[in-house]
Amino acid sequence: MSQSNQVRLRNQTRKQFKRQLPLHLFVWAGILFLVLFSIIPMSGVIIAFKDYNIKAGFKGMFTAPWTANSGFKHFITFVTNRKFSVLVRNTVIISSLKLLFAFPFAILFAIMVTEVRSNAYKRIVQTASYLPHFVSWIVVAGIVYAMFSTNIGVINELLLKLGWIKEPIPLLLEAKYYYLLATASEIWKETGWSAIIYLAAIAGIDPALYESAQVDGAGRLRRIWHITLPGIQGTVAILLILSVGSLFSGSFDQAMMLGNDMNRSRSEILDVFIYQTGLSKQRYSYAAAVGLFQSVISLILVILANAGSKKISGSSLF
Repeated sequence: MSQSNQVRLRNQTRKQFKRQLPLHLFVWAGILFLVLFSIIPMSGVIIAFKDYNIKAGFKGMFTAPWTANSGFKHFITFVTNRKFSVLVRNTVIISSLKLLFAFPFAILFAIMVTEVRSNAYKRIVQTASYLPHFVSWIVVAGIVYAMFSTNIGVINELLLKLGWIKEPIPLLLEAKYYYLLATASEIWKETGWSAIIYLAAIAGIDPALYESAQVDGAGRLRRIWHITLPGIQGTVAILLILSVGSLFSGSFDQAMMLGNDMNRSRSEILDVFIYQTGLSKQRYSYAAAVGLFQSVISLILVILANAGSKKISGSSLF
């Protein structure tokens, strides 16, 4: 390449960079945020293998002595804890129920919204469905209490007056109802927000495909089955992989707000245990070990789900 061409190429690159400067700033801001709040804090994971004392400060993370069993003392303590099986069971069951019901419900909702003919009605439905996502779990817990409380619950009062039940259903007090309560409240709160990405994926499908299918006599259900679902297959696969990775973690806010002493046998999950151990009991190394154990299992699940998706559908994260 001649020198004049090199100069011209550098000038073009410089001009292009100046035009894209705002976009570069956004990218670098995101990278900076990731480094400061995700990558650098990962150095603190080392306390999971040590007997860390918070009085030692930041340097104590690196100067604290290693624990027994080659640094795996806290991991062994957690695995042999009497609560271990209960915590894992509750976390996995609640996350699995959400994956089984909430995940496909968002897809179904997105397809239903897309099939609505009235644009005004569609916008109203979309806006109404997004709002619960921005409502704090504290407020959601208050709504659930107002609806299902045995004393003032609207639903219980209505069912009693209709004669469908003889006594109020203790939905918030008995442990056997908690899995249902957690799954239903998750669907109500997150369905609209989760459907956004599916709506965007459906909007990217070529309208000519629907028109051609309609000309050929395909009904609405057949168009959904043969055009819409295959068109969003890649998006569904990616989100499914990410959802599988969260099977070993639960909704901390939900568990804290809806859980109580009466249903603790089913509402206590790993995230709540980590919070109570680390902040309430100040066992920072032990809590870090439990959190690291949870993260490693989630990473393994993501890798396995990604490999399975790549083999079955050809879509994958990496």
